[in-house]
Amino acid sequence: MTSWEAAKAAKRRLLREQGTVFKDWGGKIAVALAYPNSYHVGMSNLGFQTIYGLLNSDDQIVCERLFYPVGAGFKPAPTPAPLISMESQRQPQEFGVLAFSISYELDYFNIVEMIRASGIPLLASQRDRGRPLVIGGGPCVSANPEPLVPFFDAFVIGEGEAVLPELVNLLTVGIADSRGDLLEELAKVPGVYVPTYPQTQPILRQWVPNLDDFATTSIILTPDTEFDNMYLMEIARGCGRGCRFCLAGHIFRPMRSRSFNTLLGQAEEGLLRSKRLGLVGAAISDHPQLEELVIKLRDRGAELSVSSLRVKPLSTVVLKALAEGGTRNVSLAPEAGSPRLRNLVNKGVSDDDILRAVDAVARIGLKQLKLYFMVGLPTETDEEAAKIVELVLSCKAIVDKLRAETRMILNISPFVPKAGTPFQWLGMAPPEVLSKRISYIERSLRPKGVEVRAESVAWSVVQGVLARGDSRLAGVLASMKACSLSTWRQALQEHQLDAESYARREFPVAEKLPWASVDSGVSLQYLGRELKKARRGSKTPLCPPVDCHKCGVC
Repeated sequence: MTSWEAAKAAKRRLLREQGTVFKDWGGKIAVALAYPNSYHVGMSNLGFQTIYGLLNSDDQIVCERLFYPVGAGFKPAPTPAPLISMESQRQPQEFGVLAFSISYELDYFNIVEMIRASGIPLLASQRDRGRPLVIGGGPCVSANPEPLVPFFDAFVIGEGEAVLPELVNLLTVGIADSRGDLLEELAKVPGVYVPTYPQTQPILRQWVPNLDDFATTSIILTPDTEFDNMYLMEIARGCGRGCRFCLAGHIFRPMRSRSFNTLLGQAEEGLLRSKRLGLVGAAISDHPQLEELVIKLRDRGAELSVSSLRVKPLSTVVLKALAEGGTRNVSLAPEAGSPRLRNLVNKGVSDDDILRAVDAVARIGLKQLKLYFMVGLPTETDEEAAKIVELVLSCKAIVDKLRAETRMILNISPFVPKAGTPFQWLGMAPPEVLSKRISYIERSLRPKGVEVRAESVAWSVVQGVLARGDSRLAGVLASMKACSLSTWRQALQEHQLDAESYARREFPVAEKLPWASVDSGVSLQYLGRELKKARRGSKTPLCPPVDCHKCGVC
């Protein structure tokens, strides 16, 4: 694809958008906000859209979007597509800042290729003032930025709303300074990690105490996303349930709910653009006024969708409102097949809770039910993995008995330990064990009419390496000429690194961890206590909204 063809394709896509921000470049700092995956994936990400809106709300900034181009780099294509911005079809080196929004570890490969394709030196040490400043942020790097350290000038650790105001102010006065002077000033901003400047303390994650201070809603609507012109609204952030494997439940602590009146106001704005409203959050079911909210939104004619619901509590009021509003599917996450494992991860739901939830979904008449499970959780046995089959078949029996037309889909993924969680010290199960258990589940359920979607075991191991990796992995990423399992393994071998030492090794609790450069705010002591409680099968109660200092965040 030529540059002219790429620009023409971008302009066609822009014609399908509403809400796109076009700004004159005169006298402004130009920021290329990059998502290291496809347009379809990036524009489905509410965090990415939020940062786009925040940056463009500043009169001194012009922000344009940049996506991993179809056919570029690691994607097999006869002619790679040029890397250009959406709004003005400019090349990355024309911007003053290249800012990456990073949500998934496997996108690290795309980041390396995008920097290369930008005509910018891959290593931060090779860039001078004439090159864009390369900044990264997002959940992955807030937990562990180390595998990407040599490629980035700076990282934002925590929530963008909390860091951007001071960061933007500094850039507006210092972008023309020498690169060294600018980085020295950036290192003084709370929540900004500048690897080239020595730290006396880990960089503390920044977070927003009051969500009402910022609007986290769709900026651009387009049919070319997973949500097809749906106006997304974040109703809550974080989760107080404390599932011990969950990155979102720890990296976004504490749980905060947006106020009822604020959400109604945002919904009114959204309804002017689309009848379809999507409610987003890690713990939507825990919003204290969820039932009242969905009733009010239905009264206004909204067609509602939710990112997911908890097995318990599961409100029939909410389910009914979703069904009446045109929602055809709902997602529930039991996570494990056995009660023991659900206690181990602090899920807090029984088999009966799960079956009652499926019964409620089928009775309401929703057309599709997605169930999310993991295999390879710490101490899981073959027999416990097989209980996933038993539980899903019990769910299927309820659907069949009610003669519901609810289609059941099982999404199954290997457990991957994440930095910043109580399970950060634990390793993954052997790949052959994971493959055997997934294969058994597939063979047992597919003939029974349950669709099974399983994540790749091999790529999950790669994810585990990157999630708990250190800066030595940057050399592996930089040396790869193609993204495949064989080239990844070869690159690890060439750098004398072993995937098992990252993904499968159990780290001693007293050992300094590779991601000690950042601090999520959740104390290591608390995470260690949670690991001990997991091994005992003890539960931790729901995080209270006020007056709690047990984990260290509040």
